Amino acid sequence: SLQARMFWLLGGAIYVGLACFSLILFSAPVFGMTPAIMLIAAVIGTDVGAYFAGRSIGGPKIAPRISPSKTWSGLLGGMIGAGLMMVIIQAGIYTFRGGDAGDGDVYLAYGWFRLMLTGAALAVVAQMGDFFESWMKRRAGVKDSGRLIPGHGGLFDRTDGLIAVAFAAGVVTLYQTVAAS
Repeated sequence: SLQARMFWLLGGAIYVGLACFSLILFSAPVFGMTPAIMLIAAVIGTDVGAYFAGRSIGGPKIAPRISPSKTWSGLLGGMIGAGLMMVIIQAGIYTFRGGDAGDGDVYLAYGWFRLMLTGAALAVVAQMGDFFESWMKRRAGVKDSGRLIPGHGGLFDRTDGLIAVAFAAGVVTLYQTVAAS
């Protein structure tokens, strides 16, 4: 129906729009580091960790009707991968500064364990974005959302986790901004 199409169009514009706005907002350096880099690194860590853990360990599927290849071991591997990426980037910043955390460096002040937990949480959000995109494709009856790379899910398949993570970061930032005022 027209109402359903308008709902999905408006919802998609808000979802992708807020994600893009968040990435632009988070591209401004904070204490010498770009927060967008941490989000991107977490999503890369999720994808790599989930792929290797899922392939090597396997096990029960999370939601076989939506995304038949996603396993619980893959999710756990993605959570570990995202956390490690956050810590590795943080260690690189610390080393680059010669062991100097810098005044008020929010990343180093956050702590390694918290970075691992944040990475794990971002991995869950990234996987939710992947499931959401897969669900939308199945609902629309399309296998791929693009034709650039044959047999590949398309550009949205490469960015679904990042869009979800950026959207979630934008929602949290908006909430914190509104709550603080």
